[in-house]
Amino acid sequence: MQIVNKRIRKIARRLNGPYLALTALLIVCTFTSEVFFTVPNLLNITRQVSYSGIIALGMTFVIVAGGIDLSVGSLFALAGVSAALAIQHWSLPLSVKLGLSLEITGVIIGLLAAMLSAIAGTVANALIIVYGKLPPFIATLGTLSIFRSLALFSAASGTLSVDNNALKSIGTAQIFGIPLPAVVMLFLVVIFEFILSATVFGRHVCALGSNERVARFAGIRVNAVKFITYILPGLCIGISAFMFLTRLGSVSSSDAGMSYELDAIAAVIIGGASMSGGRGSLRGTLAGILILGVVSNILDLWGVSANLKGVVKGLVIIVSVLIQRKEKTS
Repeated sequence: MQIVNKRIRKIARRLNGPYLALTALLIVCTFTSEVFFTVPNLLNITRQVSYSGIIALGMTFVIVAGGIDLSVGSLFALAGVSAALAIQHWSLPLSVKLGLSLEITGVIIGLLAAMLSAIAGTVANALIIVYGKLPPFIATLGTLSIFRSLALFSAASGTLSVDNNALKSIGTAQIFGIPLPAVVMLFLVVIFEFILSATVFGRHVCALGSNERVARFAGIRVNAVKFITYILPGLCIGISAFMFLTRLGSVSSSDAGMSYELDAIAAVIIGGASMSGGRGSLRGTLAGILILGVVSNILDLWGVSANLKGVVKGLVIIVSVLIQRKEKTS
């Protein structure tokens, strides 16, 4: 009976830990800043975390499957640049050909360009890792450099801007007062949580992360599952890059997506996923996303230098992994 109770408490800690931490953090921030717990500031937090947060949802599958993807930030920049270039060069001729308005054509072209370029990048990652047999860390470290260089080359190392009222309306849209990017992120959390926890594919992802050799002996198509898990971030990156472009109306080839890989990995780990694979949830990742957003916001409100945010993120990752290791040995 004691063993059963111990296991129940352990599971409860994994599920509730990130949200208990988030609740405690919200209380501390509320009492240390008059501005923090106001509607405009809370909406600003949800908007700011949405772009890297959407990417973190795709990263959850990769990490639960026992992998890692360091290229997501650079691929985000490439997807954004691709969308901006497509809008600039193809909106007019295609709007005439399709008989659609220039602005609607720009929205369609931008979304397709962002999605296709992002998915193409993750397909390249999947091919290198699954069939090239390279370790994910090495493979995505290489494509990180490749994708960023392609973004810089395509944009002549500059910033690309688009002038499209339909894009601007999407970027500022709200649903029930919640910014559209945050609504999209929450929608994806629900869909992906169902896939990971209630489908055969989700169970195979967890089995792959727990023990790839055993999963293979159990008849799981390991290569197919692994291939799909590396493509899923591409879907998320494409959506996120397009939403980012609609918000700002521009994309910087050098700065866009910078450190998003760190934010995504940190969110997944803070949310309770195991770096060694086999365990994780989208609910937990959402908590991790919000924790990072709240920490970043309160540091700004406290007047802490932006250069120290990386220190905080790094410490959070280290502490989260140390806690996981302690739980394993307990």
